[in-house]
Amino acid sequence: MDSDSDQSDVPVMRARAWPNILITGTPGTGKTTTAASVAQACGLSHVEVGRIVKDKALHDGFDEEFSSYIINEDKVVDELEELMQEGGKVVDHHSCDFFPERWFDLVVVLRANNEVLYPRLEGRGYNKKKITENIECEIMDVVKLEAFDSYETDIIVELKSESVQDMEENIGRIEAWVENWRENNSNNE
Repeated sequence: MDSDSDQSDVPVMRARAWPNILITGTPGTGKTTTAASVAQACGLSHVEVGRIVKDKALHDGFDEEFSSYIINEDKVVDELEELMQEGGKVVDHHSCDFFPERWFDLVVVLRANNEVLYPRLEGRGYNKKKITENIECEIMDVVKLEAFDSYETDIIVELKSESVQDMEENIGRIEAWVENWRENNSNNE
């Protein structure tokens, strides 16, 4: 379960005044919109992994078939390590199994019914193969299973993300969680 267990010189997380949150899910479930809104509502910083991968060339090239960068997970972890030590980050990415477990206090897995997800992916201009792969990932619970294989179950929450109302409720729920975390960890300041 501990994605840090195979490393002998793993950095220890410093005590932090603000939690780190991972928002993950199949593409099209609303990760980036939710993460940006949570960050704004809670006074945290949004870390959009996909953008960082592209902007800082933390990839091993571009996959033409799926129209996406081939992420170099080691480079991403190296790039984000110090940033995550600060706390107060809302990270969004569709994959979650390569991030060190020690980074996160809450892992949110966003879910959407395929009747909602399919048109969202079409609207992004995804090709048929990419849409099919993402729909299959959602059906097979790929991201959810990654989360449960990579993090302690007590920090994982699965939330429906099919409508604006769902998103607003999710943001409110996460905001309340942050307030609770801050109250329970106030000695870290």
